[in-house]
Amino acid sequence: MATVAATMVSSAGGLLAMLNENHPQLKFHAVTNLISSVDRFWPEISTSIPIIESLYEDEEFGQHQRQLAALLVSKVFYYLGELDDSLSYALGAGPLFDISEDSDYVHTLLAKAIDEYASLRSKAAESSDGAAEIDCRLEAVVERMLDKCIIDGKFQQGMGIAIECRRLDKLEEAIIRSDNVHATLAYSTHVSHSLIYRREYRREVLQLLVKLYQKLPYPDYLSTSQCLMFLDEPEGVANILEKLLRSENKEDALLAFQVAFDLVENEHQAFLLNVRDRLPAPKSLPSESLQPESSDPAPIQNENSTAAENVQMTDGSSASMTDVLEVDPKEVMYAERLTKIKGVLSGETSIQLTLQFLYSHNKSDLLILKTIKQSVEMRNSVCHSATIYANAIMHAGTTVDTFLRDNLDWLSRATNWAKFSATAGLGVIHRGHLQQGRSLMAPYLPQGGAGGGGSPYSEGGALYALGLIHANHGEGIKQFLRDSLRNTNVEVIQHGACLGLGLAALGTADEDIYDEVKTVLYTDSAVAGEAAGISMGLLMVGTASEKASEMLAYAHETQHEKIIRGLALGIALTVYGREEEADTLIEQMTQDQDPILRYGGMYALALAHRGTANNKAIRQLLHFAVSDVSDDVRRTAVLALGFVLYSEPAQTPRIVSLLSESYNPHVRYGAALAVGISCAGTGLSEAISLLEPLTLDAVDFVRQGALIAMAMVMVQINEASDSRVGTFRRQLEKIIRDKHEDTMSKMGAILASGILDAGGRNVTIRLLSKTKHNKVTAIVGLAVFSQFWYWYPLIYFVSLSFSPTAFIGLNYDLKVPRFGFLSHAKPFLFEYPKPTTAPTTTSAVKLPTAVLSTSAKAKARAKKEAEQKAKAEKSSELESLSSSLNTGKGKPSSEKDGEVMQVDSLPEKKAEPEPEPEPEPTFEILTNPARVVPAQEKFIKFLEDSRYVPVKSAPSGFVLLKDLRPNEPEVLSLTDAPASAASRTTGRPAVGQQSSSSAMAVDDEPQVPQPFEYTS
Repeated sequence: MATVAATMVSSAGGLLAMLNENHPQLKFHAVTNLISSVDRFWPEISTSIPIIESLYEDEEFGQHQRQLAALLVSKVFYYLGELDDSLSYALGAGPLFDISEDSDYVHTLLAKAIDEYASLRSKAAESSDGAAEIDCRLEAVVERMLDKCIIDGKFQQGMGIAIECRRLDKLEEAIIRSDNVHATLAYSTHVSHSLIYRREYRREVLQLLVKLYQKLPYPDYLSTSQCLMFLDEPEGVANILEKLLRSENKEDALLAFQVAFDLVENEHQAFLLNVRDRLPAPKSLPSESLQPESSDPAPIQNENSTAAENVQMTDGSSASMTDVLEVDPKEVMYAERLTKIKGVLSGETSIQLTLQFLYSHNKSDLLILKTIKQSVEMRNSVCHSATIYANAIMHAGTTVDTFLRDNLDWLSRATNWAKFSATAGLGVIHRGHLQQGRSLMAPYLPQGGAGGGGSPYSEGGALYALGLIHANHGEGIKQFLRDSLRNTNVEVIQHGACLGLGLAALGTADEDIYDEVKTVLYTDSAVAGEAAGISMGLLMVGTASEKASEMLAYAHETQHEKIIRGLALGIALTVYGREEEADTLIEQMTQDQDPILRYGGMYALALAHRGTANNKAIRQLLHFAVSDVSDDVRRTAVLALGFVLYSEPAQTPRIVSLLSESYNPHVRYGAALAVGISCAGTGLSEAISLLEPLTLDAVDFVRQGALIAMAMVMVQINEASDSRVGTFRRQLEKIIRDKHEDTMSKMGAILASGILDAGGRNVTIRLLSKTKHNKVTAIVGLAVFSQFWYWYPLIYFVSLSFSPTAFIGLNYDLKVPRFGFLSHAKPFLFEYPKPTTAPTTTSAVKLPTAVLSTSAKAKARAKKEAEQKAKAEKSSELESLSSSLNTGKGKPSSEKDGEVMQVDSLPEKKAEPEPEPEPEPTFEILTNPARVVPAQEKFIKFLEDSRYVPVKSAPSGFVLLKDLRPNEPEVLSLTDAPASAASRTTGRPAVGQQSSSSAMAVDDEPQVPQPFEYTS
């Protein structure tokens, strides 16, 4: 009967009345029963909160009873939405607040407790004395939660809470106690990059991870090296490499090379050179006096090497070569490996291999350029220049300048700055040709003196081109560029030399070069000063030095807008990646009265917080995007969002979607480029949907920005993956051919055509490396490229962001062996875009043709005979091919018998209608080196019976291979550099260039036969 009565209670009035009784036992009974029914009667109970609070504060009430009262108050406050008060009383409830209870109340308060604790810990870390009052009860709740996660096996959840709450002791405990330490370490590294917004704290987490990596029974050297690079500790990386190189196990040497190639991909050149210089020389050998039998394509030369007969030893004594040959064979082996790895760390090996890949796999469509050239009016210098830019971008790094050689008369119409750009374009085409860069540009370079007699525009462009060729690898060209800058007072040549020097010495913080460029700045020449400002920023990328305040002071002094703009961007480059350290400078720039410096402040915000998706930076940029009085500042604030968000590209279209519909065309333009920068190369559907309406905008420059951004998003995406790619290509052609189209949007369409097919259709735009490092050269390149709004020659900086979409497998000798591997996807999904065809001329009116019945019968008979003949030929070819594959002479066979293999080597037949089309193959065998686009990477697999096994499983990039059959002869690819391409530049032979009958071993076209006269 009592149970029935309890269930029918419709009010808590009776229990609440008990709270006013004098007897403690009655009060205790009331509180106990109220807790069990609080979720139904909390509105009633809330009227008696003061009485329950007084019970909690009553010292005479027992400890357990007081905790019960606290829990009751906490639950009432929770239902009232007062979470701060609710948490405060929950902490007072002590152990009665059960964190294992599966209820909304507990989940909400635990989240609140963790947020509160994390906030207090952050304030303590950031305060000068490092102390902040933290309630020990709050700490106890968080610790209980962390322990529960570890006990329940929810390690990732525990690690997330530990990182957020800055409890590195608990993070270490969670990692060590997890069932897969390697996986949890990798997860922690990922979380530290994506969720930790403060630079200093991220360093602390990474230091802990390095310590844990080094304690593993089987150390993960690849991941450890990446962490050490984030921490900027070259000494640690050098120690790892030395240990691996000295190992007698060949696999360890391969792993060392793989570590080096992975570090090179991150483009932190100063760090890599530090590692290279810290690698110790062989103990009883002269430094690099013994060259390996098969060295890499570009061995590093050492100043200390002497003549072969007399060799200087590391201990100071000298020895003859016969003595050297008797030394420890281990040291000889180490010396050989050291030479190879120094070539890798200097970047020369990867640059050389990339150059060879882009040349041999070049699939540029010259007909597109021909169409553009024919559609552009001769008098329109903007579109004439845009065509030259598009050609350079389309052939970036391929060394193929056929279009220029075939159109010398058309090219010669370029005058003044157009000539400067045309010459500089050669630097983009030959980017990475480090050995022959100088001789390539020799016909255009200043020939001594202050002008040399040639066109100053051509000479300035040639110096800029040298910088583009040697971007971020300027050891060999810096001195020449410095001399050229010193020996001229022509502002156009100074402009080119400054840009070239900034590129070649990118991020080296070389004081001497800085002083020389500063001298040019102080001449107060508008043209040279603009380049000097950008150059100083390029030199000092990420140093956050006092030089920035020096540059800011001069920006306030000068009257030239060009110089102020160059300096504004230069100052922004100096705070690259400095995050919260840059706050003072950013505030100074964003509060400045000069809109050009506020505009620089937007870039400073973008580059300081690049790729962090920092909420504070996003809020600031959005604030300026809608509130600043200057259109330039508003446009740049929106554009800058692309740099902050490129690590989370899916977020960008959502964040800028409203801005893309703004009444202000500058804001719409900024929104388009923000999406282009952050979603570059992703083919993201939301990004394309946002940009589509903008390509039809009423304002010409908005259309220009949208077309360029769309090309950046769609690079390396073909029509089979997204049908909108084909629509976009046709739209570009229509805009270019339209005589009535505005010049601005026509220029955008021409540049977009170049970017879509960049690097011979073998590169994409990538701002993050595969190990989630920010690629400094690529980010800086896009930042300066976005300045083309004011200065067209800066368009070439986009080539710095190009990353080859290639799988290049390397053996122990750093050569490229030929072998097959599997792409387990339908080939048409990732194939090159189909080459365009020339439009056929047709008569204006097509008349119906009379068809005779006899001719129709004859045609049908001929067609039937042709089909039978073609079938017979095809079957015989397939038989011969399969027999050659079985004997191992052709391409590698697939891993499963009976599957249809995609074969590239069949001669093409004339397209004839077949009665039954063959089924589409479901996979294809790629041959090393191969083009592998980002979307294809998840389908790449090695064949089970393959001779080569990768040191680490990677679907693209440079991958070191273990040879399982080392005694068999190897067939090599990429055996030659594109030497002959170098000597073809605009018909002028490069100085000191040897002629070569065949430039490449792979995909080589036969030479055209010599002209001759036929006599019967």
